[in-house]
Amino acid sequence: MEELIHMKYLRMPIEIESPEQLGYDNIECNLTESSYADFKFKDLGLKLDDLVIAYIDHRGHPGLRKLLSEDTGSDPKRQIHPDHILLTSGAAQALFIISTTLLEKGDEMIVIRPNYATNIETPRAIEADLKIIDLTFESGWKIDTKAIEAAITPETKLVSITVPHNPTGAMMTADEITAVVEMTRRRGCYLLVDETYREMTFGGPLPYAATLAPHVISVASFSKTFGLPGLRMGWLMTKNTALFESFFAAKEQIQICGSALDEEIAFQFYQKRGEFVPQILTNLKRRFEILKQWMGSQKYLEWVEPKGGCVAFPRINNATLARIDLEKFYRILNAEFSTHVGPGHWFEQHKRYMRIGYGWPDDETLKKGLERITLAIAKSLVR
Repeated sequence: MEELIHMKYLRMPIEIESPEQLGYDNIECNLTESSYADFKFKDLGLKLDDLVIAYIDHRGHPGLRKLLSEDTGSDPKRQIHPDHILLTSGAAQALFIISTTLLEKGDEMIVIRPNYATNIETPRAIEADLKIIDLTFESGWKIDTKAIEAAITPETKLVSITVPHNPTGAMMTADEITAVVEMTRRRGCYLLVDETYREMTFGGPLPYAATLAPHVISVASFSKTFGLPGLRMGWLMTKNTALFESFFAAKEQIQICGSALDEEIAFQFYQKRGEFVPQILTNLKRRFEILKQWMGSQKYLEWVEPKGGCVAFPRINNATLARIDLEKFYRILNAEFSTHVGPGHWFEQHKRYMRIGYGWPDDETLKKGLERITLAIAKSLVR
């Protein structure tokens, strides 16, 4: 009998233990979030009374796609045409579409780890052959372009990287990204660049990777920088017409089109992003300084200082690790101090690591949560 091919879905720890599943009201200091603070609708100043709740353009809101296209530059050789931008239900759907379109059981894919879980778990559900390149604290979480090139074989169909990196906040330079673009082009495989934190790059955003070559796919969303995760708005872009048509067909079969309401809100917000983004980045910079000062005072934790995004991935240092009961630490932090971080196992890492989201809580909650991490560690040391 012919073997049936089906997706082998498993729930991910990052979702099972997420604050929305635990209940936001049950967490006093929520340092798990990987986005900027959520906006309230009343603060957006939008006009929606005349919106018709109908089926809409299957590619997505034309006005929003035009604005996103303009952000890819003015050079016609590089610019992504609006019709090569597909609006999706968050970046998560974009990643799902890409994996299920390009990969089948047994197909070879190269992906870095740690990573946003969907970048790994969806290919696993397909039973693709994953070649994982593990980043290390000791190397500064650097994405090694030579390691990627060494891993590529004639069977490699897809390479997946994330810039800025989640959960570490590490960055690649423009030259390093260009090197990966060139090596994947030369070796005949697709390149996926998850650029969800693009606007949060401390030195300013790099060009979308998809502008560099037709075999490259860029993914981003409204969830992280813009503080609108509840909209479920993301997008993918590629200059490759045939590839785009496959992605487009996948979206139509999954949901026909997006939500008229979500896409209109996203469009109007993006029109006014010049009013919102500077304040968002100012707040992020201030909160990052709070985190840096706290880390500078630490005797229990060490880190590689992030270069982008709104998360950090410190770890309990070796001296403390030799004395701490890690399970007790998380139990005290959660139950006694009502404070949550993203433990390392969310990213297939040792639980000495923790992702700290510093962009979501207000300044005082961030300070309180960080101090509670220190207290919880102290109370978990084996005397």
